[in-house]
Amino acid sequence: MPIQKLLVANRGEIAVRIFRTCRDLGIATVAVAAPDDTGSLHARSADEVVEISGYLDFEEHIRAAKLTGADAIHPGYGFLAERASFAEAVDTAGLTWVGPPAEALRLGGDKLTAKRIAREAGVPTLPEGVAAEIGFPLVVKASAGGGGRGMRVVRDPAQLDDALAAAEREAVAAFGDGTLYCESYLERPRHIEVQLLADAHGTVVALGERDCSVQRRHQKVLEEAPAPGLETALRDALLEAAVAFGSAVGYQSAGTVEFVVDGDEFFFLELNGRIQVEHPVSEAVTGLDLIAEQLRIAAGDPLATDCYKVDGHAVEVRLYAEDPRTFLPQTGKIERLVFPSDTVSLGRGDIRVDAGVEEGDEIGLAYDPMIAKLVAHGRTREEALEILAAALAETEVAGVTTNLPFLRWLVAHPVVRAGEATTAFLTEHLPLSQHPLLTAPNPGNRPWRLNLAAPPPAAPPSIDSAAAAQGPTPGESGVTAPMPGTVIRIEVEPGDEVQARRALVVLEAMKMEIPVSSPFGGTVTAVHVAAGDRVAGGALLVELES
Repeated sequence: MPIQKLLVANRGEIAVRIFRTCRDLGIATVAVAAPDDTGSLHARSADEVVEISGYLDFEEHIRAAKLTGADAIHPGYGFLAERASFAEAVDTAGLTWVGPPAEALRLGGDKLTAKRIAREAGVPTLPEGVAAEIGFPLVVKASAGGGGRGMRVVRDPAQLDDALAAAEREAVAAFGDGTLYCESYLERPRHIEVQLLADAHGTVVALGERDCSVQRRHQKVLEEAPAPGLETALRDALLEAAVAFGSAVGYQSAGTVEFVVDGDEFFFLELNGRIQVEHPVSEAVTGLDLIAEQLRIAAGDPLATDCYKVDGHAVEVRLYAEDPRTFLPQTGKIERLVFPSDTVSLGRGDIRVDAGVEEGDEIGLAYDPMIAKLVAHGRTREEALEILAAALAETEVAGVTTNLPFLRWLVAHPVVRAGEATTAFLTEHLPLSQHPLLTAPNPGNRPWRLNLAAPPPAAPPSIDSAAAAQGPTPGESGVTAPMPGTVIRIEVEPGDEVQARRALVVLEAMKMEIPVSSPFGGTVTAVHVAAGDRVAGGALLVELES
């Protein structure tokens, strides 16, 4: 039966984006808003809004649906989107769940279980186990996690205990589950994911792949479809593996199977049992509305498997309220916000903006600081990147620090333009650093590769090193908070002798742990905060004497 009224159990740009499709389909909409979020754009965008106690409370969403007469719930991404127990609660309440079945979420959501199922389905996986078995480098992961939370790369056995402890704390805070595992770590793979659609009639379809290799803190900042430079045989194998895994877990709705690609080999990473942040690039090249497809699947309709073709190229970047060099989240009121007005001003192609805020809105610390996604679609990859570069040039934000300078730098970077970026890109090319120069002309815009020696492997850019870089120089004394947050741990006491880059205080913001490090070796003379304190950006934390 078609859905009549939909409640979105989420906020921000994804809620606004789902409401847009509902308007096109004539479906009434209900927003929910936490007490500190009632004035937000998503609450202003729905037909009705219900205040709830918090976004992580199952019963509050179901109460709001019953109160407004909504017959279905869409979870968006994040929050409760991949909680099997939430899917079950929605079904038990007699409402339609717009997402995969609870059992598929349960099987795919536990990363260890998902890896076992992948192996049984013939999909390659990276070795996992205890450190002594798999060796270093390795990555500590939260079994219930995603989005970079509960994840730590470890190259030295001496770092392992601290990494495990920090990852567990983050996992508990973000997912309510501190289960961890260790997995072999590839230094410079590509991150390739396959978009799936699956119906309740056993049909699972791969809608092509996306390259999401450019990441900071294990979170994506640029995504594109199709992935550049993939050999046909490798692409076909990735799509087949994704469909095999989706079939093995009984998947339905839209979802994504993620892989790392190393040369001509690929390995299963995880299932994202939800709509992805980067789904618009797949929509751009297929011409599909994936939210509309989710709604049809939830209503019991079969997929039309003969109408999915990839046309052209699409690239997406995420505009965040964050420092463009350190990626530290920022807060403030958006005093000016200007996006490209239309495609005519860009001369060709298409540009799409999915925004979660408007001019005058406040970016706070309680929620993800993403402002908008900009998606460019062109006939070729080069054209799509040019359209995106033009769109970023037209974008203006004032009142809050954003990563807009970084995005402009990124889209113009020759390594990105050449399709050569890996997950180590921001380790090898520091944000806003000078672009490498081509050593020879490139007549006719023929494909080319940078013949530059790769730097030695290094840890991905970390907040602690960034914070240290912002601190005082020897002879000064105050170490301040690089951003607003909550103090979760004090690592030093007055009188302690510390080395440069030693963690002094650990803050928490956006459910991420942020160590604030000593910028030089010296003696701690005073500690001005305690665990549990909420601090503003720039607040004095620790005094040092060199």
